[in-house]
Order: sequence, then structure tokens, then C-alpha cells
Amino acid sequence: MKIIGREPAALLGLVAVVVKLVAAFGIEVSGEQQAVINAVAAAAVGLTLAVMASDGVGAALVGFIQAAVALAVGFGLDWSAEQQAVVLSVAAAVVAMWDRTQITAPVPAEAPEAALPH
Repeated sequence: MKIIGREPAALLGLVAVVVKLVAAFGIEVSGEQQAVINAVAAAAVGLTLAVMASDGVGAALVGFIQAAVALAVGFGLDWSAEQQAVVLSVAAAVVAMWDRTQITAPVPAEAPEAALPH
């Protein structure tokens, strides 16, 4: 699924980088504020995906986990970027394993040309 033509992870990465850019060039944004901004962005993307999918419980759950990790790190959890990425990857994989059986395509799949009658 895409939001504004982009993958959700790309949008979240962009938000995180823009926040760091703003903080680097003079606008006071503390680490905690950055964490809150990133958490809100993650939750918003999760909510958007939940609305876009007919059963968006999985997307909302992944968004919540992303927001929770961002907030925890912002408030002192000492996890490296690699540790955070692993936790989020595992959460996304677990949810995807369940979600895959719950979501159906909005249009039926097309039959391969070889299977069509001649």
C-alpha cells in the first residue's frame, strides 16, 4: 500500500530526517520533541493504512509499535538504531503473517494469458 505514491516506511524516514535537519540548522528541537514528532508520524501512517485497508488492525498495530518505540527512545530507552530496526522488523513480520490471511485485493486477480481460452 502506498500513501501519496510512497511506501509508508519511506514517508516515516523522510519525517525523521526532516526533523533532524531542522534541529541541525538552528531550530531548537530536543531529542524528546523529535521522538514525539516521529511517534505521531508513525501513528498517523498506521492510522492511514488502517483506513485504507478493509481490515487495518495489523497496520494500526505496527503504527502503534513504531510510536511506542520512538517515544521510549525519546524518553531514555538506550537502544541503538539497529536494535530499534530489529524490533520493528519483527513486529512488522509477525503482523504481516497474520494480515496476509485477512486482507483481500479490491479487484480480482487477472488470469495469466496462457490460461485464457483461445
